[in-house]
Amino acid sequence: QVQLVESGGGLVQPGGSLRLSCAASGSIFSTSAMGWFRQAPGNQRDIVARITSAGSTAYADSVKGRFTISRDNAKNTVYLQMNSLKPEDTAVYYCSGATNPFGSSSSQYWDYWGQGTQVTVSS
Repeated sequence: QVQLVESGGGLVQPGGSLRLSCAASGSIFSTSAMGWFRQAPGNQRDIVARITSAGSTAYADSVKGRFTISRDNAKNTVYLQMNSLKPEDTAVYYCSGATNPFGSSSSQYWDYWGQGTQVTVSS
């Protein structure tokens, strides 16, 4: 069983930065795609960024140039560096893991989920 534990959320002013971390248990991390999704109240859970087992990345258009996803296989950890934050980035952010190397932009194809961490961007 794989468990994902997020940390790093909080309250930040517009234009500020946060780094989210997701620590994964289990031995499949290095061969798994990892991702970050977010969900605001009343909205569906949408992809923010994903990274393949080989390190290729993909981003939602709304965060390109501002967010960076990375992974450290030695630490079984995936990160989301968020810069130039906007109020519309406010949401619960979820770490996700897939039992395949590539992942997907659709939440239905991910196998593991963290509990979520709140990110609030407000002055």
